[in-house]
Amino acid sequence: MEIRHLVTFQKVATLMSFTRAAEELSYAQSSVTTQIRALETSLGVELFDRLGGRIRLTAAGEKLLEYAEQILALTDAARADLAGGGGPSGTLMIGTMESVTSYRMPPLLEFFHHRYPKVQLSLRPSLCAETCYALRQGIFDIGFLMEQETRHQGLETVVLAEEPLVLVAAPGHPLAGQNGLSLADLRAASILATEAGCAYRDLFEEELRVEGTIPFLEFGTIEAIKRGVTSGLGIALLPSVTVAGELEKGEMTQLEWEAPFSVHTQLAWRSGRRLSRELKLFIDQAVRLMREDMSLAESG
Repeated sequence: MEIRHLVTFQKVATLMSFTRAAEELSYAQSSVTTQIRALETSLGVELFDRLGGRIRLTAAGEKLLEYAEQILALTDAARADLAGGGGPSGTLMIGTMESVTSYRMPPLLEFFHHRYPKVQLSLRPSLCAETCYALRQGIFDIGFLMEQETRHQGLETVVLAEEPLVLVAAPGHPLAGQNGLSLADLRAASILATEAGCAYRDLFEEELRVEGTIPFLEFGTIEAIKRGVTSGLGIALLPSVTVAGELEKGEMTQLEWEAPFSVHTQLAWRSGRRLSRELKLFIDQAVRLMREDMSLAESG
């Protein structure tokens, strides 16, 4: 059982395609097939069921994939340690969103800037559906999601916390201070929102919909929405972390309406991919620092 055969097997098992694995590894497809056959012969088991033009892992293949991930991760760690003194380095492509980047990630970014300056974190603004697609295609290494669902096909996820949502308005808005707001009250108001595809915006729109489409006023960023709200242009449903400062200063007021749905901030990466030490480090520190930050915010 050779390391290069395990690398090829891991790539085929992740992509579920001999052709795509050959392209990513810069091999001829016949070479990939030969290596998988050699691995199966050395282990005495079939690793893939071949069903016409499709493949899937056998039970033995699924077990081997777990071992292969561990073996290749240890190989990478050993190679890095023996290479001498470099420490974690390289670039991580991270799919994220404005609310996470601006309000949740600063402690994490500061940690990497000071502790691991050779690790470059490349942040790519992206809607959740786009992030999931980019992760499955190997375009992003890791991604942040804020969605109702916590299980995503083809992805491993860690739920950091439930993300509280609040409905806000300017203090002088007609709905400010009213008790027991109904959906009819909200439908009659001007509603400021992010673009379609944002999970909590789509859930809010579905909650308000009776017939046709709710006429949301779409703004490009959360900061633009906040300026619109404070100017009295309308109301908005936003993560509470994004408006905490404005609520504390009295620039906005929270309306007495609680969303009947919830979203969770999550960290996701492609299932079956071999995690580099840099990616493992990012996941571990993101979970630690962001959970701590969110826990402190809840207790405060």
